Amino acid sequence: MLIRPATRTDLPTVKMLWNRMIRDTTSTFTSIEKTDEALEQLLLERADRFLVAEENGKCSGFVTWGSFRAGDGYVRTAEHSIITEKAGQGTGRALMESALRVAHQQGIHVMVAGIGHENPPAVAFHQKLGFAKVGRLPQVGYKNGRWHDLILMSRITQTP
Repeated sequence: MLIRPATRTDLPTVKMLWNRMIRDTTSTFTSIEKTDEALEQLLLERADRFLVAEENGKCSGFVTWGSFRAGDGYVRTAEHSIITEKAGQGTGRALMESALRVAHQQGIHVMVAGIGHENPPAVAFHQKLGFAKVGRLPQVGYKNGRWHDLILMSRITQTP
């Protein structure tokens, strides 16, 4: 498996993976699917913060990170999105370990994960990578006619 910066040729797979998650899960609270234009803009804005996993010549997952909150006091804190084609294959771990390493090199001190409460596998995944639960925001997301809690997790990037 190769972890590398995302390119425009990866965007159709990124779009498919992201939109499947938007449509089929409450892992994200948005219901607005990603467009080609939005992903191209995201790639331009985050060229150095957008990695993909390549297996057998194909993109099998991605991770991207950006600002946690507006304001200069948060410039060293980032929030990430990670999506893989299949869970439990090591792709997510490889992507996240690479993202943490690159983010640390970029001066990011803390990486944050916002995880829907109906996604215990994502919580367990992040815990295995050294993330700690730091909060729960009740009923901050609304999707599919229901309110959803958001679990916040974080990790100092230079921690092994």
